[in-house]
Parts: sequence; structure tokens; C-alpha cells
Amino acid sequence: MQHIWQDFKIGHIKLNHRLALSPMTRLRALPDGSASALMQEYYTQRASLGLLISEGTQPSKLGQGYVGSPGIYTESHIQSWEKVADAVHAKGAHLFIQLMHAGRVSHPSILDGEQPIAPSAIATPQQIFTADGLQDAPLPRALETDELEGIQQEFVHAAQSAIKAGADGVEIHGANGYLLWQFLNLNSNQRTDQYGGSIENRARFPLEVTKAIVNAIGADKTGIRLSPNMNFLGMHEDDNWKDIYRYLLTELEKLSLAYVHLFYFGDEEFLKEARSILKTTPLLLVRAGRDLDSIDQDIQNNIADVF
Repeated sequence: MQHIWQDFKIGHIKLNHRLALSPMTRLRALPDGSASALMQEYYTQRASLGLLISEGTQPSKLGQGYVGSPGIYTESHIQSWEKVADAVHAKGAHLFIQLMHAGRVSHPSILDGEQPIAPSAIATPQQIFTADGLQDAPLPRALETDELEGIQQEFVHAAQSAIKAGADGVEIHGANGYLLWQFLNLNSNQRTDQYGGSIENRARFPLEVTKAIVNAIGADKTGIRLSPNMNFLGMHEDDNWKDIYRYLLTELEKLSLAYVHLFYFGDEEFLKEARSILKTTPLLLVRAGRDLDSIDQDIQNNIADVF
């Protein structure tokens, strides 16, 4: 297993090996969304993985999808994440905070009575976890075109707040059924403006958010997560799903990001194609069921850089 233990550079940081902590929802934040002492303990316990990608962290109150998920948009959030970052750095590890806007995957009881927002007024068929148990998902409010600039700026503010808190970078959550993926997906995006319809239009908002964050904190501190051909939270890709990811990856390659993170459980041919598109951008990959020997072989075969 010699390849796993080779060092590697991600953006502006150097890793001592090729294994990282993937973001996992834990819902251990304080009631106001601040990172808790339990979260600090959780991440420092896993510092040997080198690169720690945090759980989904909302960039605004309206971006919250779960009771107990953390935020990174207030001063108290920044101060609480600073303790996490300091503890992780003291153990020799690096922290990227994942920015996740849940979009339609939420409930008014989580949003102080506000209606969840989405590209189109189409509810997820999944039930929502609330403080009162599982409840049917409400019909979200379709975003007006002129609202998107404000949401983009919320992402930017959250990214700047993460860096202020001492994080080494941020990961934009463009996967797994949440807001940015809702724009990509035809069964959640039926818009007729410049953000709906064609591949270029559906990819427009995720790319705008990514470019705005790059301009604010630097490409070497910005990663993005995508989940090609995944069925999750009532969403599924159409038959031409490869086309939109070819376009997305091509556009992301131009930005010189710290990394692209794929959550993918499909054929090897698409992974090879993704790798060929990302000529200079490091590729992180989540594939369940791979033991260390298999991961070492994947690195040797240039499937991805970090797992």
C-alpha cells in the first residue's frame, strides 16, 4: 500500500497521505447553530486523516435543513468554529468547512416559520426530520430571478466567515439533493428564465456561486462536491446526466480549484472521463466498499488523488 502514504498537495495545503474525512451529518450544533464542544472533540479525534471536510454547514438561516446542523454566518458561529479549527490544527490536520444550503429539504418549523426555497415550487417526496418528528415536506417557494444574487452573497459571506474562523478552505455542496443540485436536476428545476431548461442554464447558478467564492477567498481554498447519477431525497438524474457533468467539470477545471469531490457509485468509464477533463484539478472520490488495497490500486491507476 505504498501509494496511499504518498504526500499530496490540495490547494495551498500539503497532505501527508491520500485519505481524508468525508463530510458526514452529525447534528451536534448548539441551538443557535454554533459549533459545540462535542463537534470539536469529533473532529480532533479524526485529525490523523489529515484533511477533514466538515458536515454540511448552512450559509444562512433559510439554508438550514436539519435541527442541530451548524451555521457559519454569525459572529458566534465564527468564534465557535475558530475553536474547532485551532484544535484540528494543533493535531496537525487541516479543515475545510462544507457550505450547504438545503433549499427545499427543510420545514417552516426549522426556518422560524419561513417557507423553504427552491428553483421551482416542487416538494421533495421525502419526509423532513423536525423537532416534532418526521413531517411531510412542504411545497417550497420558487425563487425569483432577482433573489439569486442575494443567495450567492450569502455563500460568499459564509466562505469569508469560514476563513475568518481559521478554516483552511471551504467545500461547496453541489450534491446529494440540496439547493445547488436542485438547480442542476430537471425534476426539481422547471424554470423558464436563464437558470432553467438547457444544461448551461441549469449549471449557471452553481457555477456563479463557485466563481463568487473563488473571487472572495481564492481558488486554492475552494473545493466543490458533486454526486453524478445519484438518486437521493426524491431526486434522480435524467438519461443525459453525463452531459451536464461533462459541462460542469469542464467549467470547473478552468477555475483551478483546490479540488473537485465526487460522490459516485457508477461505472469506471465515467470516472476515467472525469479524470481526463480535470487535467490540473485534484480529484477526491467517495466510493463505498473499497478496502485499503483497492484504494491503493485506484491511486496507482490514477482514478483519483484522495479518497
